[in-house]
Amino acid sequence: MNVGSALNVLVVDDSADDAEILVRELRRSGREISAERVFDPASMSASLRRHPWDLVLSDWTMPSFSGAAALELVKSAGVDIPFIIVSGTVTEDLAIKAMQSGARDWVVKDKLARLLPAVERELGEAAARKRAAIALRQSEEHLRQSQKMDAVGGLAAGVAHDFNNVLAVILGHADLLLGEPNLSNDMRESLGEIRGATVRAAELTQRLLAFGRQQVLQPRKTDLNQIVAGMGNKMLRRLIGDDVELVVGLAAEAAMTLVDPSQMEQVVLNLVTNAREAMPRGGTLTIQVSNVHVPEAAVGELSRIPPGRHVMLAVTDTGGGMDPATQARIFEPFFTTKTVGRGTGLGLATVFGIVQQSGGTITTDSESGRGTAFRVYLPQVDAEAAADAPASETTVGDAHPRGRGTILLVEDDAAVRVVTRTVLRNAGYLVLDVSNGEEALYLAEKHLDAIDLVLSDVVMPRMSGPELAERLWAARPSLNVLYMSGYTAGAIVHGGALAHGVAFLQKPVAPNMLVHKVREILHMGKIDPSPRAARS
Repeated sequence: MNVGSALNVLVVDDSADDAEILVRELRRSGREISAERVFDPASMSASLRRHPWDLVLSDWTMPSFSGAAALELVKSAGVDIPFIIVSGTVTEDLAIKAMQSGARDWVVKDKLARLLPAVERELGEAAARKRAAIALRQSEEHLRQSQKMDAVGGLAAGVAHDFNNVLAVILGHADLLLGEPNLSNDMRESLGEIRGATVRAAELTQRLLAFGRQQVLQPRKTDLNQIVAGMGNKMLRRLIGDDVELVVGLAAEAAMTLVDPSQMEQVVLNLVTNAREAMPRGGTLTIQVSNVHVPEAAVGELSRIPPGRHVMLAVTDTGGGMDPATQARIFEPFFTTKTVGRGTGLGLATVFGIVQQSGGTITTDSESGRGTAFRVYLPQVDAEAAADAPASETTVGDAHPRGRGTILLVEDDAAVRVVTRTVLRNAGYLVLDVSNGEEALYLAEKHLDAIDLVLSDVVMPRMSGPELAERLWAARPSLNVLYMSGYTAGAIVHGGALAHGVAFLQKPVAPNMLVHKVREILHMGKIDPSPRAARS
C-alpha cells in the first residue's frame, strides 16, 4: 500500500461493529481511511452518486440487502471500483459465482489477514486499468485526429491540383506580356500586380500541398544545427523584433537527419512566427537543437515517438499558452485564433505536413498562461548512411540564350498546354504538343527526327506521365524526360521524396524557370537522362 495516501471506502454491512473492524484493519496499512457504511439499496445508490469511492467492501448476506444486489448497483453505476466480498457466510461456490459476476476477491470475516494484501492488489490493478483506459482514449483521439487531418489533406491536395493549373495559365501569360518591349508603365505595373497575386496564390497552394503531404521533397543529409544557426542571426532576429529575446541552443555534435533543407527552414520560420505572435508584449523565444534517444518503453510525450535515435528541434515561447480545446485543433488548416485578416491559418498545418512527410513527429506542450513548446522529432542518420546531396540549383535569371532542340509536350489541360508551348517556342525550341499519352506515342512513332526532351504532366486520363515515359524509353532509351504537375503522384516519388534522377517542376511554373530547367537538362547535363536513373 501507499503509506500515507488517503483511501475512500464504502462499507456495505448491516453490522456497525463489523464495519468498524474492517476500517481498523485497513488503517493498519498506514493510510488515512475515510469510510461510510450503508446497508440498503437506497443509501448505497445515493452514496455512489454523491462521492467517488476507491473501494467497496461488502457483506454477502444481510436482512434487507445482499452482496449480489450491491455488486449490481456498482456495475449499473458504470464505475470501475474494486468490489471485495467480506463475509462470514459465503461459500466457496457462491464466492466464485460472485467473482464471475464482477467481484474482485472475497475474504472470510474471521480471517482478515488476507484483507490488506487483497486490497493492495486490487487497488494496484484498478490504477493500471485506469492508466490503460486513459492511454486508449488518447490513442483513439490521436487516430481520429489523424484520420480527420488525412481527409482534409486529401481534399486540399485535390483542390491545389486544379487550382495550380489555373495559376499556371495566369502566371505564364502575365510573364509573356511583361516580356513585350512597348508596354506602357501603367500596363506593366498592372501586369506586375497580377503576377504578384498569382505568386502569392501559388504559395498558398504549396502550403495546402505541404499539409496534405502531397508536395515533392528533395531530401539530403542535413545538419539541423546549421539550419538554425544560419537563420538565427539573420532572418529570425529581424522577424521577432527587439522586444523578444532570442535564445538559440545547438546540439554539441552534428544533428544529422535526412530532410529537404528548404522545407525545414519553412518549419523553423513558421514555428518562430507562431511563437512571436503568442508574445505581443514581448518575452523569450528559445530554439533548441539536440540529439535524443527514445527508449523502447518510453512514456509520456516520448511514447508517440518511434524508438531510436532522433534529432529534436524545440521552439518554446513565454506567451499566453493554449487551452486543451485550442491544442486539439492547432494543426487543422485554416484554424486560427487571430482576428479576421491576420494570417491564413496554414502556418502550423504546413509544419505538420512537412514533418509528417519527412518521417518525423511533432508534439505540443502548452498550458494557459505558461507558454508553449513545440518539439519536432526527426530520425537521426549517420554520415555514411545519408544520401548524397543533389547538385545545387543554378540561379534563375530573366534572360536565356536561344534554345535548340525538339520538345514533345504532353499536357491534358488545353490552356496550360497553349501557354507552355508559347513559352518554349519563344525560347527557340521546336515544340510538338499533344493532349494525352496515346497521342504522344503515335506522334513519337511517326516523327523520324530526334526528340530531345519529353515534357509531360504526371496525372492524365488513360495514361500517366511515368507510364508514357516507360513506353517511349523502349524505342528511345536515351530520351530525356521532365515531369510537371500540380501535385505529386506515387509513380515518381517514394514516401513523398523525389526519386533520384527524376526531373520535376511543380506547377505553376514561371516561364523563366521552365526555360531554365529545360536548358539545364538539354545543355548543361545536370540531370542523368537514362531511364535507369529516372526509375531508380
